[in-house]
Amino acid sequence: MSENRIPIDRLWPDPATDLDDDALLEATCFPAEGSWMRANFVSSIDGAATRDGVSEGLGDAADQRLFALLRRAADVVLVGAGTLREEEYGGLRVDEASVVWRTDAGMPAHPTLAMISRSLDLDPASRLFSDAPVRPIVYTTASASHAARTRVEDVADVVVVGETDADPRRIRDDLGARGLRRMHAEGGPHVFGALLAAGVVDALHLTLAPSLEAGEAGRIVHGEVAGALPTGARLQSVLRAGDELLLHYRLD
Repeated sequence: MSENRIPIDRLWPDPATDLDDDALLEATCFPAEGSWMRANFVSSIDGAATRDGVSEGLGDAADQRLFALLRRAADVVLVGAGTLREEEYGGLRVDEASVVWRTDAGMPAHPTLAMISRSLDLDPASRLFSDAPVRPIVYTTASASHAARTRVEDVADVVVVGETDADPRRIRDDLGARGLRRMHAEGGPHVFGALLAAGVVDALHLTLAPSLEAGEAGRIVHGEVAGALPTGARLQSVLRAGDELLLHYRLD
């Protein structure tokens, strides 16, 4: 059971109160076979994806509990370089309860961090790499400088997946070829837009925070996604923690 034990109820399809970690994992689980990519976001009622420039300010403790559980069952967590900087990611480590769960399930103790960086403007000395329990993967483009690629190759596997833009289909194919079939994407909006445009996202976990933000904050999807939208979504489950809703959609 998570140390951060915030009560979460299921409203639909099968109402239940105060779900334990196993029940939440079952409700958000990956399919038993094949590769699967899901995205995880938080948004205010009026559609803001951030508060003061970061998403962390929107979600409460229940959102953080589910966030940790969604990582628990993932083989890989995929994030854009901009989000890594803005949200101040460090090395990707799950909590102790998740380590035990993963080990018991025959999985590595921690998921792999995969990041997308067209320019490879990354600091090899950052905690992203120095505190990583698993060697990260960096997806980049042929237009990135050779010097930058050489620096990053010392601390991560660098994979070219396009000339000037990273190709999401090639990213998904490479992850699958590495045996990382349970893929969990954490943004940001530009990355999510590219993944949607390529048709490689299977599901969305969206926390709806009970606030109205206004201001200049963007949506959870941004960028050139013509031809990919509107994308249909089928509701799979509705969870609630206080006034916050945690929604699970299957994308068409």
